[in-house]
Amino acid sequence: MTVQVREAVSETDPRQWLSAIGQRFAPADQALIGRALEVALELYVDRVRPDGEPLLTHGRAVAGLLAELRMDGETLAAGLLSGAPRAAPDWEKILRERVSPAVAALVDGVVRTAQIQGLRGRVDGGGRPAERAAQLESLRKMLLAMVQDVRVVLIALAEQTQRMRWLAGHGDPAARESAARDTFDLYAPLANRLGVWQLKWELEDLALRCSAPDIYKSIARQLDEKRSDREAFIARVIEQLRAELVQAGIEAEVTGRPKHIYSIYRKLARKDLALKDLFDVRGVRVLVNDVKDCYAVLGLVHAIWTPLPREFDDYIAKPKPNNYR
Repeated sequence: MTVQVREAVSETDPRQWLSAIGQRFAPADQALIGRALEVALELYVDRVRPDGEPLLTHGRAVAGLLAELRMDGETLAAGLLSGAPRAAPDWEKILRERVSPAVAALVDGVVRTAQIQGLRGRVDGGGRPAERAAQLESLRKMLLAMVQDVRVVLIALAEQTQRMRWLAGHGDPAARESAARDTFDLYAPLANRLGVWQLKWELEDLALRCSAPDIYKSIARQLDEKRSDREAFIARVIEQLRAELVQAGIEAEVTGRPKHIYSIYRKLARKDLALKDLFDVRGVRVLVNDVKDCYAVLGLVHAIWTPLPREFDDYIAKPKPNNYR
C-alpha cells in the first residue's frame, strides 16, 4: 500500500501527520521519525526557505514524497530534517544526539550534493550544445560518484520536487525559470538514471509549468477535457489485455496511465503536431519475466490492434543511445 501524504501539511496536527506517515513502519522506525519530528518542530519555528516556503512545510512534504517511494525510516527522518542546516549552526550535533548518527550523515550528504549542484551555474550556457551537454553529464557523474549512499540523491530529488511544487504556485518568474533549468539540467536526468520515474515525470511537468506556463496550461486544459474518456479507454485496454494474457498462459503485470504533460509537449514540438493528431497521449505497460514473453505479448497486442506505420520501435533489438532496452 502506498502512503499518500500530499495534504496541506501546515494545517495538519503533528501527531496526525506522524500517524499517517509512519503507519507502515516498525516501532523502532516510528520512534526515529517521531524524534525527527520533535527536533523539526523546535528548529523550524517561524523559519522559511529562501523561496518563502516554511521549513516545516517543506520538510514534511519531502518526507511524504519519500514515503510514497517506500523509503526506510532513516531516509524519511533525514528528509524531514533536510532544512536543519538552515535553522541551527550546531545542527549536526543536535541530529546526532537527539535523532541518530545515520540521519545526521544523510543530511550532511544532502548538504554536499547542494554544493555540487551549485556548480551547475558554471556550465557555459553560451557554448555549443554538445559541449554544454558534456559538461552537464560530467556534473551528474560527479554528483553520483561523491555520494556514498544513494538515499542522499533520493532525498535531494524529493527536495527539488517539493521546491518546484512550491515555486509553481508561489515563486516569482525569475526563481521559477532558474529552478526549471536546474530541474531539466540536473534533477530530472538523475531521476531518470536512477529509474525513479514517479519523480522524473513530476519534475519535468513542474519544470515546464514554471518555464512555459502558457504552453503547460494549454496542454493541461486540452487533456482535462477528455480525461474521463482516456481513463475509461485505458481501463478497457488493461482488462482486455489481462484476459488475453491469462488465456495465453503468460504471467504479466499490466498497468496504464495518461502520458505526462512534458512528454506530450516534447513529442508535439519534435513532430510539429497538434494534440488532436498525437496518438499516444495514454500508455499501457506490460511487465513480463523474460524477452521471450515480451515478444509473445507483442504478438498478442498486434493481433488485437493494428500497428501504426512508422510508430513502432524495438528497443530490445535496437537499444536507445543511452542503452535503454
